[in-house]
Amino acid sequence: MPELPEVEAARRAVQDNCVGKKILNCVVADDPKVIDGVSPSELQASVVGKTIVSARRKGKNMWLQLDSPPFPSFQFGMAGAIYIKGVAVTKYKRSAVNDEDQWPSKYSKFFIELDDGVELSFTDKRRFARVRLLKDPTSVPPISELGPDALLEPMTIEEFTESLHKKKTEIKPLLLDQSYISGIGNWVADEVLYQARIHPRQTASTLSDESCAALHKSIKEVIQYAVEVDAECSCFPLEWLFHFRWGKKTGKISGKEIEFITAGGRTTAYVPELQKLSGSQGVKKIGKSRRQTSKKKGVDDDDEDSEKPTNGEEDDSGSLKSKKMTKAGGGGRKPSKKKSKESEYDNDDDASSDESDDNDNVENKKPGGKQSKKRVQSSQNSRSAKRKVK
Repeated sequence: MPELPEVEAARRAVQDNCVGKKILNCVVADDPKVIDGVSPSELQASVVGKTIVSARRKGKNMWLQLDSPPFPSFQFGMAGAIYIKGVAVTKYKRSAVNDEDQWPSKYSKFFIELDDGVELSFTDKRRFARVRLLKDPTSVPPISELGPDALLEPMTIEEFTESLHKKKTEIKPLLLDQSYISGIGNWVADEVLYQARIHPRQTASTLSDESCAALHKSIKEVIQYAVEVDAECSCFPLEWLFHFRWGKKTGKISGKEIEFITAGGRTTAYVPELQKLSGSQGVKKIGKSRRQTSKKKGVDDDDEDSEKPTNGEEDDSGSLKSKKMTKAGGGGRKPSKKKSKESEYDNDDDASSDESDDNDNVENKKPGGKQSKKRVQSSQNSRSAKRKVK
């Protein structure tokens, strides 16, 4: 699913192209699974005539700050994406839809036209995203239940170390817990654990101070680097695990084997030679492996590599087609019960074979070696230009 870097890239594109402009028209899909707690007609009437003041984000959620409330809020789910006509916006690999043959796409859920002709569409081909209309997005779930944003509200090393030492859970599912730190998904979690040389199933409370510091550093560097390049994965350092982790295919990074396990119910890529269980967990693993046979079991619990939606998920009846665009009425649905935590929809961001959701392997090099930096520098101008309307 789209993680912090991809959602931040979308937010920046909206900030660069839509702020200060008035919404002239709005079209909302008649899809009560995605349009949550508000009818299409109410959502449309609430935003038309308003001016976009800013684009805001926390974790994997984004909302449009208008000149007066309420505000449209977007929980990206597994395949949510922002498209701006004429602007290249980085999207999570498996969120991409073909917006060239039909505009807006048949998967569009929320479409607006601005007073200068700019058009924006929020799409979701898998229908796990949520679009809401909220007076104060930060005061209600899912945003109110999020932990500190990994980019905007990082813990100090001391705070991070102290918090980890209080957690009796495995480190990988802890990083995916949006109430602990918001914005980290499967590929970022795998990447930072690889770079910090920490086994995904190591109990957080058993990590040494040195390992906590290494993890704190890798989270900061991976997030900042990915955001700096607008989540454009072709600009990620060549030594990142990200480039080798997709499809659960056996392979090597820097000559070392990559293996896949399930950690916290999620498919996880790691390098056993570099990421070893330590302390009593390491001893237990050695004893257990000696007693077990060498037969391997496929890790398909969350089937990360079968992104194909079910017929129900990609049912065109939930899509927004021009002939079915709702300009009045529409079946709204009652707000979901407080069970609608971020994890309800976002924790299946890797239940499929997402190629940007399970990445965690980099050597002790700082993100962006010489070779990588050249690639990034050569694309800086194109990236700054791509967020502007052509």
